[in-house]
Parts: sequence; structure tokens; C-alpha cells
Amino acid sequence: MLDSSKAAVPLHDLSIDHVGMYVTNLKAALSVWVDEYAFTVVGTSASSWHRGVALRQGDITLALTEATSDQHPGAAYVAAHGDGVADIALRTADVEGSLRAAVERGARAVRRPTRHAAGDPVTAAVGGFGDVVHTLVERAPEEGPGLPPGFTPVTGAEERDPGEVGLLQLDHVAVCLNAGELRPTVDYYVDALGFRDVFQERIVVGAQAMESTVVQSPSRTVTLTLIEPDVSAAPGQIDEFLKGHQGSGVQHLAFSSRDAVTAVRTLTARGVTFLRTPASYYDLLGQRIALSPQRLADLRETNVLADEDHDGRLFQIFTASRHPRQTIFYEVIERQGAATFGSANIKALYEAVELERTKQSG
Repeated sequence: MLDSSKAAVPLHDLSIDHVGMYVTNLKAALSVWVDEYAFTVVGTSASSWHRGVALRQGDITLALTEATSDQHPGAAYVAAHGDGVADIALRTADVEGSLRAAVERGARAVRRPTRHAAGDPVTAAVGGFGDVVHTLVERAPEEGPGLPPGFTPVTGAEERDPGEVGLLQLDHVAVCLNAGELRPTVDYYVDALGFRDVFQERIVVGAQAMESTVVQSPSRTVTLTLIEPDVSAAPGQIDEFLKGHQGSGVQHLAFSSRDAVTAVRTLTARGVTFLRTPASYYDLLGQRIALSPQRLADLRETNVLADEDHDGRLFQIFTASRHPRQTIFYEVIERQGAATFGSANIKALYEAVELERTKQSG
């Protein structure tokens, strides 16, 4: 039994612990994250059913798992979706209390509180969206990034200096939902997990349209951008994701950075490919935001987009998807005080995705 005297209010302290991904080829996936994105291997996991590697950069921890047996759930996952996010793990000081509170509010319990092995934190799990779950990981509030449960530290491993890549944290997770699932999913996170509905927007790209809602944990450290296609408009990139992924799932992970321009230059040199932004965007950007000529030139050169709100500025860019089904991709984002999500950029970002999509199908 867990100590019921813990002071943390259930669900109020939820924050990102790690992201669990199922992959078809661990060696190939590891090469991308280590060689291109400059992550460090900090742990390993293995059984007769699977093999896995834990990676870290900044406060970002990824757990990659390859199923080596059809009995492992990762086998069914990659058969249905290909490589992708299966678990957005959330840390809390009280797993039992948080699970109880979530279930009482309507959450779907997936796994009761348990400890994987001696020395591992207590975990439980609740349902999220599609085939994605949320493992609840019990860690003290002041505890730094830890290994995902079931992983063993790599002896003598030291986190490499990522140099000028400088990825810091998981800023937000973008999720594509089947048509008609947006409102029920928002309600689930608000009612069952205590999140807040903080932002809504309709995005129109050509003849396509999509609806989006941002939900955020009470701690403001877990942010999900939930998107569904407008089926009354022309089918487009969200519909293609749902078809390729065979249902709802994570479209992209957004990693915060110290300096988006420098990060993009460094990542590009390491082999990461980013989407291109139409030149007309930069022709008008200087009229919308006061930027020095050099800063504007740097943004144009790297295809990074810029926005601002009452609190500051925001810089962001998408990578090109390298998934065989053209589904999951990633984002680099730099916040200079801005607390919003690039409202003026969202259309431009998805137009860049559309350009890449039509190029791929052309």
C-alpha cells in the first residue's frame, strides 16, 4: 500500500515523465535519435518478448521498445500503426491517489498500481486516446528525470553534450482524432484527468479544414493539441494521417529549444530534414513582427516561423515525416516568453505540411 498521508492533491501535479514509443526496428530508430537528434542512451531493457532503449536530452526521456514476440503488445501496435507513440507517461507524487481520483471521475483504468521490479517506482495506467495510454509514474516532485520503469541504467554512461541542438523539454503533443472524437476527448481530459480547455481554433488550408482544441494539465506542464478533420470540407492531411495510422494517434511531438534557428542549423547538418516555408511568409513577416534584418534573414534561411503574443515571442518549425506511412513527425519550438501556440503560424505550418504531402503524392 502507498502512504495515504502524501500531501500532493491527486491529478494536480501531473507532469511529463517520459514518452514510450513502439518501433519495428530498434537499431534503426536508435540511429536516428542518437546520430541525428543527439540523444544519449541512458538505459536498456530486455526480455524474451522485447528489447528497449531509454534515451535522454535535457529533460526529455524517450523509451523505445521493439517487440521480439507476438505476445508483446508492441507487435500488435506496430502492425496496426507502424512506429509511433504508445504511452505519454505522467509523473505524480501519489500514483494510487491519482488513479483513484481519475477513475472516480470517469477515467479508464488500464493497470492497477504495481512495481515492475525492486527499485522501480510504483506505476499504474489509464487510457488516453486511440491506442495511447498514460502510465502514471510515482516520483517525488523534486526528483529529476528518471529511467522509465523496467529499464536498467547503462553502466558508465554519461549524457552527451548535445552541442548546439539544445532540446530542453516536451513542449506539447499534437494528436489527430477521428471525426466526431474531438469533443468527447476534450471532455475526457477535462472531466477525468482535471485538464483545462485553454484554446480552440478552426484551421483552414485551401479546401481542407480542421478543428483543434488545446487541453492542459493543472500544472501547465502537460499540453495536448487535439485535432479532428472537418468532414464537410475536402479530405486532406489529417484524413491521410488517420488512414495511414489506422485511427487516432500522435501526429507530432514538439521539443522546446534554447534557440530554434541554431537548433535547426545543427539538426540539419546532422541529417534531419525540415519542411520548407513559402517565401511569401517572410515577405510579410516583417510587417507583422518587428525583427532586425539579420533575424529575418536567419528565419528565412532556416524556414523557422515566428509569432508573438502579449507575453513574448514564439519560433517554430516542423520536420518532414520519415515514417513509411507519412504519419508522425516532430517540431522544434522556442519560446521567448510566449505562452500561446503560434495562432498566426498554425495555418502556415500546416500549409508547409500540405506542400510536402502533395510533393510526396505527385
